[in-house]
Formats: sequence, C-alpha cells, structure tokens
Amino acid sequence: MSQPAHQEEPPPGDGQPMTFLAEVRDSIAPRTVGLVVGVLLLQLGFILSYVGAFHAPKPHNISIAIVAPAQGSATLVREINAIPSGPLRAGPVSDERAARSQVSDGITSAALIVNATGSTDTLLVASGGGGSVVTAVDQVTTQLEGTEHRTVNVVDLVPLQRGDARGLAGFYLVIGWIVGGYLVAALLGIARGARPANPRRAVIRLLSIVPYAMASGLGGALVVDQILGALTGHFLALAAVGTLLVFGVAAVTMAFQVLLGVLGIGMTVLVFVVLGNPSAGGAYQPALLPLFWRAISTALPNGAGTDSVRRIVYFGSGGITEHLVVLTTYVVAGVLVTLGASLLRARSEIRPTPSVVAPARPTIGEIS
Repeated sequence: MSQPAHQEEPPPGDGQPMTFLAEVRDSIAPRTVGLVVGVLLLQLGFILSYVGAFHAPKPHNISIAIVAPAQGSATLVREINAIPSGPLRAGPVSDERAARSQVSDGITSAALIVNATGSTDTLLVASGGGGSVVTAVDQVTTQLEGTEHRTVNVVDLVPLQRGDARGLAGFYLVIGWIVGGYLVAALLGIARGARPANPRRAVIRLLSIVPYAMASGLGGALVVDQILGALTGHFLALAAVGTLLVFGVAAVTMAFQVLLGVLGIGMTVLVFVVLGNPSAGGAYQPALLPLFWRAISTALPNGAGTDSVRRIVYFGSGGITEHLVVLTTYVVAGVLVTLGASLLRARSEIRPTPSVVAPARPTIGEIS
C-alpha cells in the first residue's frame, strides 16, 4: 500500500498564498513607516533651513556709531537710518575715543569718524566680531560716502588671531561640543534604553555626563589653544563655557528621550542641527540672516555658545552674561524635565491594578 504524498505546510492565514502587497504590509510595521517619514521630513527641513538661512544674506540693523561735527551729525545719522531695508542702525557718539572704546568692547559693530577738514573719513571695525559684518558695513558706508564724493579708510581695532583666519574657529569649536553632547546622551539611551527605568537611574545617567562634559570642555579648549593655536589666551574660560554647553545639550537630549523615546533623538537633531547650526552665526553673523534665523540665534545653545566664544577671545568677555543665562537655562530645563518625566513614568508603571473580587457563595437559605 503506497504512502500518501508529503504535503507542504499551508501558508499562515486562510491557507491562500499572500500577494506581494500583503507581504509588504505584513513585513513593514506602521511604526517603521512613520520613522522613515520622520527622517525624510528632517532631511528636507535640513535643506530648507540651511539654504534658507544662507542663500541671500543681507545686513539688518548693524549698529554703527557716528562721530561728526555737531552741525552734520544728526543729518548723517538720519541719512544712514533712512537707507532702504535698514542695513545699519546709526547713533551719534561724542568723540573718537568713545567710538573706539565701543568698537573695542563689542558694544557696537563699527564706528564712522567723519573728517571735518578733509574728504577721507575713518571706519573703525572689529573683525573679531565677524568678518561678514565688517564686509557689510564697509560696502554700505563706501556706497554712502561715494555719493558725497568722500572716501573711507578702514581700521580694524580687533583683528582676528593668526590661527583664526576666517573667524570660524569658535563656531566649529561650539559645533563640536554640541555634537558630543547630544551623541553621548543618545548613546546612553541606545545602550541602556531611551527612558531610564526610574528616577534614580535618571540621576545616575545625568551625573555620568558631568565628567564627560568637563573632559569635552577641557579637551576642546586644549585643541584650539595649545595644540592648534587658533584661539589662544583664554583656556579656562573656553573650557568652562564648553563644559556648560555640553552638559546642557546632553541634558536636553535626555529630556527629549524620556518624553518621546527614540523619537527624542530626532527632536534633538531638529533643534541643535536643523535649526541651531545655520542660525549660530558662523559664516554669516545673525545680523545678515533672515528674520526667523535672527530671532532664534542666541535663544539656542549654538548661537549663544558661538557668540560667547567670540566675546571671550576678542572682547574681554564683555556681553556674555545673557548667553550664559541661556546656556544655564538649558541645563536646568534638561535636568528638571528628565527627572520629572522619569518620576511620572515610574509612578504610572507601579500603579496597582484593580483587584477582582470573587462573587460571594450563596447561603443555605438563599439556595432554599
């Protein structure tokens, strides 16, 4: 008697072979599709943000002090402030000494000294505050003076250091610190879970960032100062800013992960890369960026950190207080949100489930 032929196991489901589209729907989860769409949106946002910020730089309200004879000072200030689109914001200054002090201290971007006895005026600038600002002021004042048949002699009161040829060393230093801050937080999330198991674990994870932030701050300052000679003479101040910056970015990244899980990494990229880098004032300072990027520049760690480094190196740390407040705010907010969200999550997970009460047995009387 012959053995029955071997039959293959029927496919799952109703026994009918799955179509290609059905296989695709079965193998690709909706969550994966959502993540891919999110990456696409971040990519397009990256392109929009960078090209939007840099494709057509124009000066906006760059501060300039005016030193001129009393009878012509007010007229010149009005003429400069009346230039279409407002590239410069002029204000009178009593004398050349005051103007030099304001430019050297970073209070104003430039100063125009009008020569009362000749046709050659002097434009005082500070390239340490940003080369694109100097170029913009020079172009506007040259055009303005040309209409009056006058010439301008440019004097750089705060030149760039020898190792900071294009004035970008501070910007790239800050970007390196920020990348390290969010990468280490993301790495801890990948290794031990995006959301700490309990508030104690959140505290431990935050404390583990402290030595990393200190090493990053010191290491970055060491590279740009002693090793490369790009930004010299301010080692401890730069290291302190770097430590604060790295810890703040890492703490905010942790907060995003606790709130959003793996999507928190995408939110970090959006804030610190898509929005933060083009608005930071690297190649083009905020005064040359469109309105949106000017508005968010120093409200983000990228811009606050970049201008802090410039002011430490070139302007004796003048005007960095508000930037330090911004960086400290990110530290405090990141820590509080991380701890608060971890605590709420832990409480929701240990919330007791309602007990099931067994029905009472009927008594003899009830049976009868």
